[in-house]
Amino acid sequence: MKKRIQKLRQKRRDKKQVKETGVAKITTDNLAEHREDVLSGARKYIYPLQHSKHRIVLLSTSLFLAAILVFSVVSVVLLYQLQTTSAFMYQVAKVIPFPIARSGSTFIAYENYLFELGHYVHYYEKQQQLSFDTEAGQAQLESYKQRTIDKVINDAYVKKMAKEQGITVSDQEIDEQIRIAKEQNRLGSSNEVFEDVLRDYWNWSINDFKRSLSSEILEQKVLRALDKPTEQRATEALAKIESGQDFATIAKEYSDDLSTKEQGGEFGFVNKSNRNVSQQTVDTLYSLPVGQNSKVVIVPYGTGYALAIIKSLEDKDGQTRGAHIIFKLKDLDEVLNDRKEQQPYKLYMNPVEQ
Repeated sequence: MKKRIQKLRQKRRDKKQVKETGVAKITTDNLAEHREDVLSGARKYIYPLQHSKHRIVLLSTSLFLAAILVFSVVSVVLLYQLQTTSAFMYQVAKVIPFPIARSGSTFIAYENYLFELGHYVHYYEKQQQLSFDTEAGQAQLESYKQRTIDKVINDAYVKKMAKEQGITVSDQEIDEQIRIAKEQNRLGSSNEVFEDVLRDYWNWSINDFKRSLSSEILEQKVLRALDKPTEQRATEALAKIESGQDFATIAKEYSDDLSTKEQGGEFGFVNKSNRNVSQQTVDTLYSLPVGQNSKVVIVPYGTGYALAIIKSLEDKDGQTRGAHIIFKLKDLDEVLNDRKEQQPYKLYMNPVEQ
């Protein structure tokens, strides 16, 4: 009771002080009461601010989603209708996985198409001074667009088949191909020149070049793994040579290379900068002692690939005379035809539309 009387007296004193000075005196006795008054006054401002903040977040999120939607729609129009191949749209396609085709449940990225097409356009514009604004240039570009579509679709099927066969490409295999190219000065012998050549000719970085090499090596491995009859012929011929039979005689019997078959497979003298034979053939040849032959290796041949047995015949004045037995592997289209019939693909754009 006494405390209640004291509180009432304190309230009267506070009212009197407020009336006289405009400010209430805060004491130990009325501290809690004043604290609640201050907090209740602050809540009048806090609650509206929280509500405004919530509205700002909703508005910002809505604007962001709308911007993404508009950007996506514009990108779809540029890629699929106008078929823009600009460097900017290539970067967009690297971030957003727009598909260019689908095979079964597998989507083929539009970025793959722009990657392949981009280095072709760069080479012909910068190195061949070809204008794609001319009628002839446009015709050539449309032709290459179709070839590029075919390539990226074939690459997708090759990757599927490689996965089924457990075939992979290691970093060491890619680095080995780069080593061969450098040693034979095909893309420059130093790293600096090598990078300059890639940039000037194809607008590629080293990683871009490695990506292309990886695809090429994977295709070679898949073709070899799926062409059992050709692999068997090569193994049979190698066994005869290793049993002591004459290399030239075996070449005449087995080789698919009509230009060298009747000469026992001999293709003459070459050096490390020779462009008449593949760099794999040159590298293998220079690794052999005179009179020795290689195991079965895979080499580019025509527009495809072949298995080969290579022999070093003679060294003279820094050059090496060699011979080979060629076993032509099936063309990629021949290998993929059945798979494409079983798992047809759906293309999302026509590469020759304007």
